[in-house]
Amino acid sequence: MSPRQDLLKMTAFFISPEKPRDISVLITRTALLLCLFTSITLVLCVSFSNRPHPFSRFTSPNRKAFPRPPDNSPTNISHLLFCVGGSAKTWQERRALSSLWWDVNLTRGFFWLDEEPEATAVNSYGTESGISLPYRVSNPEWTRFKYSSSRYAVRVARIILDSFNLKLPNVRWFVLGDDDTVFFTHNLVSVLARYDHREMWYIGGISESVEQNVMHAYDMAFGGGGIAVSYALAEKLVKALDGCLSRYFYFYGSDQRIWACIYEIGVPLTKEPGFHQFDIRGDPYGLLAAHPMAPLLSFHHVEALTPMFPNKTRTDSLKALIEPYRLDPSRILQQYICYDSKRKWSITIAWGYTIQIYPWLVTAVDLHMPLQTFRTWRSWSNGPFTFKTRPVPDNPCEQPVLYFLDRVEEVGSSGTRTRYKLSILGKACNNTTDYAPVMAVKNIVVTSMKMAPDYWQKAPHRQCCEIMDKGSIKSGTMQIRIRNCRQWETTSV
Repeated sequence: MSPRQDLLKMTAFFISPEKPRDISVLITRTALLLCLFTSITLVLCVSFSNRPHPFSRFTSPNRKAFPRPPDNSPTNISHLLFCVGGSAKTWQERRALSSLWWDVNLTRGFFWLDEEPEATAVNSYGTESGISLPYRVSNPEWTRFKYSSSRYAVRVARIILDSFNLKLPNVRWFVLGDDDTVFFTHNLVSVLARYDHREMWYIGGISESVEQNVMHAYDMAFGGGGIAVSYALAEKLVKALDGCLSRYFYFYGSDQRIWACIYEIGVPLTKEPGFHQFDIRGDPYGLLAAHPMAPLLSFHHVEALTPMFPNKTRTDSLKALIEPYRLDPSRILQQYICYDSKRKWSITIAWGYTIQIYPWLVTAVDLHMPLQTFRTWRSWSNGPFTFKTRPVPDNPCEQPVLYFLDRVEEVGSSGTRTRYKLSILGKACNNTTDYAPVMAVKNIVVTSMKMAPDYWQKAPHRQCCEIMDKGSIKSGTMQIRIRNCRQWETTSV
């Protein structure tokens, strides 16, 4: 039989079997052929495909279920979305304060109001910059929630939900605050860059007054000082927020409602000492002159406090402080301690703000302890606070001589020169033996190199300062230089 006839016979067998039993044989052979074909195809697909083996126990995560951010660059100001709580009634007066820190070319976010402000409040800004801050009206759904004492707090708590629902691109952090909060955005970016926004982070600071923490919570970020919520946490928080608002309707503040919800999620507060709720009354000088070794992030309740600089308004005081901040953001308010061993003077510098000279030797530990120039927020008491304080002596001859920032200038592209002028506040000491030599110092000039951009990314370490020209005072001016500490150098009396 020819090969052609064999092929025809085999084909006929598959198409039309001669015997009934051949049907089962046909089915078996067909199944075997299909299995063989499928196996070969599967091997080829696995061998030449870039995708992982579908049956591997080390299968890569589904990209749709676990999206990876397209940009893994360091966090910058464009990654922060500010969510500021305000009202139409306070919009006219508070926006002038907000314009001091808000950069229309860089800052992203909105001031969330309860209703549309008056047309004159929007169009006639009336500030030196003449800018108009971006605002939005809160979603009216907040009105359906019950409350115990503060209806306003319900709306402010939902601002993070309103902001999240905008679905703006490349948001890594939601930064919450009030319309009387002043943020120092450069330092805020520097701090948040330490944390991975793809993880759940809840960052802020507690109150300075113990009575406020007792009333609310010790592990809650107080909203006036500012709250930073990572995108990963915000994504989960907004889904649970409305239920929390219903459960915790009896809480007073919006920050307490948010804290309760985040607590249910199981995320603890990460404290950053640069957030300042300023739950204090009176003069904040003592706190500012002995700032923690941490970047300055925010101020709150500024309008309720004594102006930071003598003979200046509150707004002008902030402007005076922001000027050196813009030249060297990381250094603002950082404390430096040096000693004039010849005269036995103790000198402490709060860079960009003030200098104190004690005509006697004081330990660094005591100098780092704030003078209590303030009282508690709620009861105007002398404490307690969440940190130790030193009392301000009634006797002017036991008080330091004060100097306040008078001028700041950039030196080249990497240095600064600040000048501090003698300030006579209240009654002067008539002790000519100790105080007269100090009072002869009318100005103090401080030079320094700008802090490295990554300074606060490393372990914090206070720099050293030294009195120049062997302590000589020329034309009533003392020269001091801030520099890196030498090996084995400490700040000791």
